[in-house]
This record gives sequence, structure tokens and C-alpha cells, in this order.
Amino acid sequence: MNDNDLFQSQALSSAPLAERLRPHSLDQVVGQSHLLAPGKPLRVAFESGRPHSMIFWGPPGVGKTTLARLMTSGFDARFIAISAVLGGVKDIREAVTAAQVAQGQGRKTILFVDEVHRFNKAQQDAFLPYVESGLFTFIGATTENPSFEMNSALLSRARVYVLESLGQEELLELVNRAVELLNNDHPEHPVHMDEEARTQLAAWADGDARRLINAVEVVLDSAISSGRDLVDSAWLEVALSQNLRRFDKGGDAFYDQISALHKSVRGSDPDAALYWFTRMLDGGADAKYLSRRIVRMAWEDIGLADPRAMQIANDAAATYERLGSPEGELALAQAVIYLAVAAKSNAGYMAYNQARAFVKQDKSREVPVHLRNAPTKLMKELGHGKAYRYAHDEPHGYVAGENYFPEGMRKPGWYRPVPRGLESKIAEKMAFLKGLDDEAREK
Repeated sequence: MNDNDLFQSQALSSAPLAERLRPHSLDQVVGQSHLLAPGKPLRVAFESGRPHSMIFWGPPGVGKTTLARLMTSGFDARFIAISAVLGGVKDIREAVTAAQVAQGQGRKTILFVDEVHRFNKAQQDAFLPYVESGLFTFIGATTENPSFEMNSALLSRARVYVLESLGQEELLELVNRAVELLNNDHPEHPVHMDEEARTQLAAWADGDARRLINAVEVVLDSAISSGRDLVDSAWLEVALSQNLRRFDKGGDAFYDQISALHKSVRGSDPDAALYWFTRMLDGGADAKYLSRRIVRMAWEDIGLADPRAMQIANDAAATYERLGSPEGELALAQAVIYLAVAAKSNAGYMAYNQARAFVKQDKSREVPVHLRNAPTKLMKELGHGKAYRYAHDEPHGYVAGENYFPEGMRKPGWYRPVPRGLESKIAEKMAFLKGLDDEAREK
């Protein structure tokens, strides 16, 4: 063994177990068979030898970084990694320079951006010209829904792959690999982990491979230090220093739990909503993330049926920002309860989506002359604002029979208030105003 081999061997043995177990080929990857099995999208991309920009969306510890690194060897490309948590524009510029150098040497570059949703719009936009020019293949990793957290321009240039939490059998396979590797490191003191302990560890990991492997490392190191040669359920609790009540989670996916919380609120079941909220906190979910989702629920599922819901959700989020955990969690919990019992309406949400869809496919229509701004003499001479009727000067503060849409566009009726909460009053007001419009048109 030469000096370089010796140093590499020492570095590898001192690396964290999760790094040492990281796969070096697709066949070593555990999980994600819906993407990596023969004929599946990522397998096809690897075998084609033609990389494309992509977004890996999934919970922590499912292999997003591993797949990005495997592409480096699969496509014989230079690998550049940026963390959006720690990085900024300076790191982007340095990555572009490095990619240009690699291009000059005839090499491809894969730029991997971890937690890409944490970059703001300007930072995400900075990648666009280089993605389009082919300077590098962009791979982003995110635990957040890219539809909400990423720029549409960047998203349209990348294919989204959804990675799933690892199942129980897949986690058990990782437990076996980890135990075998650690025992190979200590042949003089091998540690046996019984089946019950392995099963409990796999369930406790909640689908997160990194969490699982780190736990195995802690447990076996503790056993070796204590002179034990058997790890059972009792030793797990001692070694991990936490209650094994989490073991009943059975690997439920993070996004399934947030979906269950959202649907419990929508279904007006405060106890179920509170259960999923506390379940996620207990599982280590970021309370700031939950606070954002709670505010979203208020706007999407309650809307104008009870405007207090938005205020309470926003106040709870602000309270959590001020107090943090665990004190601020009480405010979020009470917001969840209020949202669950509040009157429900998705009328505003549906109206917004319909309006966006219409504008996206519709032509550009001119603003009617009577609605145009007229700040200058020329604009007034051109008729801007002419015949505009000031609503506050009209009976009921409403201009009966007026049209506020572009010429030739029919009133679409996107917003349809529901007969619940405040929206029932809004519906009465809209019906009254429609009556005034009908009377004005008959004259």
C-alpha cells in the first residue's frame, strides 16, 4: 500500500458510518425502486449517458445526495455541491467559474444544490442562463413541495422526481449492512443485535436512512464501550436515551402525516388535527414548517367564511417566532384547533385557481378606456378615465350596471361564496348588487 492509499484508508475508516455506507453504484442503492428499477426513469437516464436537469423532492434521508453523486461517476462529470442553507450568490459564481474551467477541459459538470428551496427568487434565477446554455446539469434537492417553493422558470427546465421514504424491509436491509460493517471494524469484539431490536430501530427511523444508520452507529459504539456483545430492546432505550414510544410509527412518510393534518382540519375534526400536529412534533418535524402550513390551511380551506382564522394562524406563527419551542407550540396547537372548528370555504381558493388558469391561456386584453389612469393632460385628451363613475357618489356605494372587464369578455363568475359563516352574508350582498345591476340594465 502506498502513502496515498494509506491516507485514503484512514480517512474512510474515520468517516461517519452513513458516509461509509453510501452506495457506489445504482445496484447498491436501497429503496426508490419506482425510479431505479430496470426501465424506470432514473435508471433510463443513467443508462442513456445523457444527463438532464432535475429536482429530487422527498423527506430527509432517502438518498437525494447519494443519487446526485452517483450521477457524477455515471456521466463522468465533475461534481460541485452547494448548500442553500449556508451558501449564496458568491458560491453560485464560484460554481459557474469551476464549471467553465471543466468545460474548457472537455468535462461535463453536475451542480448539486441541497435544500434548493431555501434560495430566494433572485438566487434561483441566477442558475437559469447556465442551465439553458448547458454549462452544467442542475440537480436540486428539496424536502418542500417544489410547486410552492421554487421558481416556475427553473422548475420548467428540470424534471421533478419524487423520492419516497424507505419501507420497513429496506430499512432492515440497511440495519444489517451497518451492523456487518461495524463488526468488521471490531473483529475482536463483534456485537449481535437481535431481530426485535433491528425491527424496532427500523420502525423508529420513520423512513429516514440517515437517521437509522446514525442510530446503529451510536448503539453499537455504546455496546462496545460497555463491553456488551448483545443489543436488545432494553439496550436500545438506554443507548438512544429516548422513549421507544416512537417505534409505533412504522415508517409513515412525512408528507402523508402533513396530508393527514391538513385533511383533518378540512374535515372539521379538532382531535384528529391535534393528534397529527403533535405526532409530527414528536417525530421531529420543524415547527416553523408546520406554522407555514397552518397559515396555508387558513387561506385554502376557510378563507372568507371566517377571516378570524387567518388572523389566528398568523398570530400563532408570529408567537412561535417569538417564543420558539416548546412554548410557542401551544399557540400553533390552538390555531390548529380553531381552524378545525371554523366554518369552511374553498371558494376563494377555487376562484384564484380558475382566474390563474384563464389568464395563462387567454390573450392579452386591453384595459377599457373608462378604467384607465389619466395623470396627464394628454391622457385625458385621449379619453382615459372618461365616463368613469365614482362608486362612493352612487346609491349604496355601488355603480349599478358598470362593467369592469375588458371589452368582449363575459363575467366569469369565478367566486361563488358558500352558504357557511361570513360567506353566507357575502352571498347575500352579491345577490343584492346583482339585482341592482339587473334593474340598471332594464332602464
